[in-house]
Amino acid sequence: MDMLFAGAGGFMVLAFVMFGAFFIAVLTFIVVAIVRNARKAREAGYDPMTMQTELTARAMSSELLQPAKSTEQRLRELDDLRARGVISAEERDRARADILRG
Repeated sequence: MDMLFAGAGGFMVLAFVMFGAFFIAVLTFIVVAIVRNARKAREAGYDPMTMQTELTARAMSSELLQPAKSTEQRLRELDDLRARGVISAEERDRARADILRG
């Protein structure tokens, strides 16, 4: 009867050691991944602790996420640029034609 328990105990020790080794391997992988990601973020000029917030703020303020300007607004901007002398009459006419073509 003692041999039966010794065999089961040996199996339990082996299972515990294997679980411990697996746990340490997973923990090591996680730490290495975090360190590598933080290093890459710093190389790109970001603070790893605030990178998600920085990128979200940039995306929210980008022109890609802004609502599209209406044709009327774009034409008004052209007229304003021409009135201030920023663009010539020919440039205004070409840009106006492009806007109206869509």
